Amino acid sequence: MELDDRKRKILQAIITNYLETGEPVGSRTISKYTDLNLSSATIRNEMADLEEMGYIIQPHTSAGRVPTDAGYRLYVDQLMLEKDSEVEEIKETRNALIERVDRLEEMLKQVAKILASNTNYATMVTAPHYQNTKVKFVQLSQVSEEQMLAVIVVEGNVIKNKMMRAEQTLTNDEILKLNILINTFLQGASLADINLEMMHTMQQQAGKYAGVLEGVFQGVIEAIHEAEELEIYTSGTTNILKYPELGDISKTSELLEAFEEKKVLTELLDDAMSKEDNTGIQIYIGDESPVKDMKDLSVVTATYQLQEGAKGTIGIIGPKRMDYKKVVSTLKNLTEELDLIFSTKKE
Repeated sequence: MELDDRKRKILQAIITNYLETGEPVGSRTISKYTDLNLSSATIRNEMADLEEMGYIIQPHTSAGRVPTDAGYRLYVDQLMLEKDSEVEEIKETRNALIERVDRLEEMLKQVAKILASNTNYATMVTAPHYQNTKVKFVQLSQVSEEQMLAVIVVEGNVIKNKMMRAEQTLTNDEILKLNILINTFLQGASLADINLEMMHTMQQQAGKYAGVLEGVFQGVIEAIHEAEELEIYTSGTTNILKYPELGDISKTSELLEAFEEKKVLTELLDDAMSKEDNTGIQIYIGDESPVKDMKDLSVVTATYQLQEGAKGTIGIIGPKRMDYKKVVSTLKNLTEELDLIFSTKKE
């Protein structure tokens, strides 16, 4: 069965109306909502076809229809016209962030709060992080006769101090040679580059000081893992309770637990980053979400980027009937404004 232009317009009218009201949509409503000038009987036939095609469903015994996940997906991919963005509102947000917040952490928390307030949905924002983080440099120094300190710096300016035992006191010249050896191999290396062959070669060249390198390797791995760990800020969790279709207590409690459990959100955000396209926007509808407890929701994510290459993700979580136009428009403009903020702060 073909999804012709008439069916598309009727489906768009059903979804648009349901997004606004949250109530099943009947043929009489659609007859007033479109410019097709069709009778209610004809529209009912088309709605029956759309139901058979899997785009809408009849809940309970209601005469009206509501969109399915497939219907929402077709809507956001093909039928949705991007809403004129609230440019002035976003610019005011940027000015407020620049004026009131200096630290990046506080700025991103503020972004989450503002988004939750403006959209009436739940929001999450990650701090920028690097993928395939590389080592910037390692600096060894002797702190006592039997102890050495390795200061390890990786991308994102994550600094790791690693204390290590030394069999003997090293001279300044010996420490210098070890530092040159370590940085020759490790500077610019990612975790994937630091393999057994590299470590074996370094230990051979270090000779009797090979034991010191064991602590260096461990410290580098810990520093990279710390730099790549996602920091997630959330806001507006209780906004989800405002939507009647999400009012089931058991489902809501599972959802709130999932939202507050940051490790669960990491799975969603990792997936969004891996699927990022040229728009930087990802939309998950219902079962498309990798998080089991978010199957009754829609999630829209966007990516922002620092000049150094670190990326972060902003996500908006709400009912499947969320205002996709406003959410997509808001996220696109906000990520652009964040890019401007970060480029301004770099100058």
